[in-house]
Amino acid sequence: MKTKHGKQQATASIIPIDYLVIGHIACDLTPDGCAVGGTVAYAGRAAHILGCHTAVLTSAHADYDLVDALPGIDIHCLATDRSTTFANRYTAEGRVQTIHGVAARLTAAHIPAAWQRAAIVHLGPIANEIDPAMMHLFSNSLIGLTPQGWMRQWDANGRVYAQDWQAARAYLPLAAAVIISEEDLLNDAMLAQYRRWSRLLVLTQGYRGCTVFCGDEIRQFDAPHVPEVEFTGAGDIFAAAYLVRLWQTDGNPWESARFANEIAAASVTQQTLAGKMEHIRQQWGQS
Repeated sequence: MKTKHGKQQATASIIPIDYLVIGHIACDLTPDGCAVGGTVAYAGRAAHILGCHTAVLTSAHADYDLVDALPGIDIHCLATDRSTTFANRYTAEGRVQTIHGVAARLTAAHIPAAWQRAAIVHLGPIANEIDPAMMHLFSNSLIGLTPQGWMRQWDANGRVYAQDWQAARAYLPLAAAVIISEEDLLNDAMLAQYRRWSRLLVLTQGYRGCTVFCGDEIRQFDAPHVPEVEFTGAGDIFAAAYLVRLWQTDGNPWESARFANEIAAASVTQQTLAGKMEHIRQQWGQS
């Protein structure tokens, strides 16, 4: 619900939270205007469709229509004077990303008390907006990290580029699963470090699927071959499916990878966020 100041508050519910995802919801600039973006949108909606009672902690401009963007999801939003906003340009050398604004920083003080007992907690920063120290609140939760937003910075013109996350060594060991894209890596040495510091590391590799590093074991999982229409959000959808399945199977990293590959592959066959969610709902939906 909204207060008289427009601030989105946590939806009251007596049902325990299965999946809490934290991070900024984004405005992605397109020729048609502002499109919903960010990990909380893609991962949160995917978790909801997969049957989880889902909650989102985020920050955005007070006029951002979060109820429409996150249907069926409990929301707690810090209203601010701007939303995190990106513009993406695709070239032969890859994506060129520019950031035009960043919403408020999220800390442990912003988490509703009841949400600290969520079964799954997914920290999904997109613009270095999350204080990773909040991980210490969730002693009984399965914590998943998609640390991309801690692994990027931007210059005075807003041009986004990769960086080394200095706090990785302190926080990666606290997570049950760390999920990163090969595009996030600066070099092979970073992958080696993340493997060493993570209990379970999943490296997503686009149409090639993913590689799972668990203890001394490494397994590659091929993704289904599908006609690719739009890959935006596929990594976030993969992460949600992986964490949900990891929870459902009491920690089976291999079955979780197989399942997440299927969900992510299904998502890229659809153009829009709504289309992706409906396609997933038709095949795997529980809500």
